[in-house]
Amino acid sequence: MTVNMTKGQAISLQKADGGTLTEVRMGLGWQAAKRRGLFGSRTREIDLDASAVLFADKQPVDVVFFRHLQSDDGSVRHTGDNLVGGVGQGGDDESILVDLQRVPVHIDQIVFTVNSFTGQTFQEVQNAFCRIVDETNGQELARYTLDGGGQYTAQIMAKVSRVGGGWQMTALGNPANGRTFQDLMPAILPHL
Repeated sequence: MTVNMTKGQAISLQKADGGTLTEVRMGLGWQAAKRRGLFGSRTREIDLDASAVLFADKQPVDVVFFRHLQSDDGSVRHTGDNLVGGVGQGGDDESILVDLQRVPVHIDQIVFTVNSFTGQTFQEVQNAFCRIVDETNGQELARYTLDGGGQYTAQIMAKVSRVGGGWQMTALGNPANGRTFQDLMPAILPHL
């Protein structure tokens, strides 16, 4: 059963039977908002980019994004860049796979961001969400839906962090400005 998360909410990443998850997918979906014009409504393609920044003791040690599709250790993989969004019609437009068992022990947090590479604001985006899926069986575990757009070009979406012997996901949903994950680093650090 999917948990519909609210901003700031954290959930444990365990299977329904209490077992440990081994591989999860952070899926991101969005659509271009229709804009009204003199000759009717239209949409413009929106190029959002998902990134995963891996931290060890609050220090960035690796990143996975459209130009670096796999972490150096191979535990985190990006499935590829989607330049327009809405292709999945409610499904994932970009995905990042995390093999939780292979994440090195010194990595204690993975922060997921989304940014508009072309600089369009989230006022031009609708139906944006991120979700965690148990990759072994395709079951959606948690979903965080963005509320309305704004005059920002990025979101610090969520983080997955080690807690005890397991992992938990926290919905962050904090607006930021930047076209790349590098631009977002000052906005990410307060969430570690």
